[in-house]
Amino acid sequence: MKILVINPNSDSRMTRAIARAAGRFAAGRFETECVSSPGGPRFIETYEDEMKTAPGMLGLVRERESDSDAFVVACHCDPNLDLLKEATPKPVVGIGEASMKIASMLGHSFAVLSATAHSIPNKLALIRKYHLEGACASVRPAENGAYLAAARTAVREDGAEVIVLGCAGMTGRDEKIRRALGVPVLDPLVCGLIVASGLAAAGFGISRARRYRGRD
Repeated sequence: MKILVINPNSDSRMTRAIARAAGRFAAGRFETECVSSPGGPRFIETYEDEMKTAPGMLGLVRERESDSDAFVVACHCDPNLDLLKEATPKPVVGIGEASMKIASMLGHSFAVLSATAHSIPNKLALIRKYHLEGACASVRPAENGAYLAAARTAVREDGAEVIVLGCAGMTGRDEKIRRALGVPVLDPLVCGLIVASGLAAAGFGISRARRYRGRD
């Protein structure tokens, strides 16, 4: 099995970090490859940034469909996820959707750590899109890398029972927070790979009945 992990931005350092993390989790059970979206911006902070990533992401899915069993979008805001689901019947998994839905299975409520306060409304909009409002305790900004402090506040003050790291760039920071707080802390990249590999192994794919049918 081969899973293509798409980093929507063009930050090569982040792409390499994601690739290493994906390889550690796969651990020989399946193959992973991580690529940046051609022509994408260095960071994704705005809806305009998301739009700029679309041509490159779509091109990657179409070019690599024949040699990939599933695709993972390695950005927690799940940019262009619906577009890619329309482009291929193979599993396409956004790490935002995967991590938050898994979090809802592991505790009564979860909190998302956002990289900046600016992105909190975007996270809340995504939570509503996935119908997870009732399971979300809060979205907390981890400004200046204060991940543990933000997670502790979410657990102690907001009642969160699970913490979701809300950025692919936070990969690898889950274990330290888990040890300190004693609650599940989810690396979104790992969640995306769990879902994508499971769907591919089961032979499940994207329904073409209506929403993602595309043009006839």
